[in-house]
Amino acid sequence: MNTYLNSALRAAAVGFAVLMTTGTASADPAAPLMTRDLAGIPGKEAVMLTVEMVPGQASKPHRHDANVFVYVLEGTLTMQVKGGAPVTLHPGDTYYESPTDVHTVSQNASKTEPAKFLVFIVKDKGAPVTRPVAAEEPR
Repeated sequence: MNTYLNSALRAAAVGFAVLMTTGTASADPAAPLMTRDLAGIPGKEAVMLTVEMVPGQASKPHRHDANVFVYVLEGTLTMQVKGGAPVTLHPGDTYYESPTDVHTVSQNASKTEPAKFLVFIVKDKGAPVTRPVAAEEPR
């Protein structure tokens, strides 16, 4: 992977981590584990990363404009997309967000234990991993 692309992906992951947090986050909690162009699917790429949330940490509303797959590794999370019911996830549970979803709740459900989850994203090549949304933005 070239140096420019590697730097751009790292910046995107750090941006994802900053948007995800409203509390104190661990150092570089969303460094990409892997980024790959998808063979046979022009213009698309996959990004895999882990996110760690400190006890009680929550994100601000955001969207990914991508297919997002979440797998909980440790702890307990509460997730919700606009128009959907909140879901409590435990280790081994999965969650999905579509490219049109607005992620209204992403929170470590515990006030005492950290949470960690694996995220696999399929997105347009070069597009940001995440972006903030205004409260009134439609789904």
